[in-house]
Amino acid sequence: METQEYIRKPAVEMMDEGLRQYMIKVFNFMGLGLGVTALTAFLVANTSLIKLIYNIDYAQRAMSMSVIGWIVVLAPLALVFAFPYVVKNKSLQTTQALFWLFSALMGASLSSVFIVYTATSMVRVFLITASTFGVMALYGYTTKRDLSKIGSFCYMGLIGVIIATIVNFFMQSAAFYYALSYITVAIFVGLTAWDMQKIKGVYYAFGGADNEETAKIAISGAMELYLDFINLFLALLRIMGDRR
Repeated sequence: METQEYIRKPAVEMMDEGLRQYMIKVFNFMGLGLGVTALTAFLVANTSLIKLIYNIDYAQRAMSMSVIGWIVVLAPLALVFAFPYVVKNKSLQTTQALFWLFSALMGASLSSVFIVYTATSMVRVFLITASTFGVMALYGYTTKRDLSKIGSFCYMGLIGVIIATIVNFFMQSAAFYYALSYITVAIFVGLTAWDMQKIKGVYYAFGGADNEETAKIAISGAMELYLDFINLFLALLRIMGDRR
């Protein structure tokens, strides 16, 4: 009996250490992805590249997207749908390349935030987002409660928000716009906790193996958390950001 306990305990410790390394990998990719997005957005916003994406009338304080702008904005969405296929069927190098490409395109598509909002308010909202995200990620990682029902509810809510956003694109209702922003915050707060729990569960489902498949799954998890963070940040920025 003592021998079995001795064998079991190191196995558990190895699994826990493997999970720790796996989560570090997930957050490293997520953090670097956010860094690539922020740097790209800043560079595009402060160079002539911004004129390729947006038609800006500084006198009238108006801005609209060009044809290239629509392509840049829609490209990350296409990559999100393509990402699961790449993770499943392509190499680790291809998965990594697609993640970096997605991060850069997201930065280009979000470059307008540097024009619309003040730098001070963006930093403030970023810190609030990071704090909120950190708390919910920690909750999702440590809780013993099954969050799958919350996750399913949030996903259904997200579909509703997407549909409502399309409708409001034609309605142009400011009140509806802010209401959707608050709902989006609630949805991505819930999704952060659920995705974190799901990422942890996926690691155990793969048996703690340290191979190329697990590395690709780690990048997939980083993508999910990246999207949670970015959408939470943008929703909070719409609510709390100070416009120029």
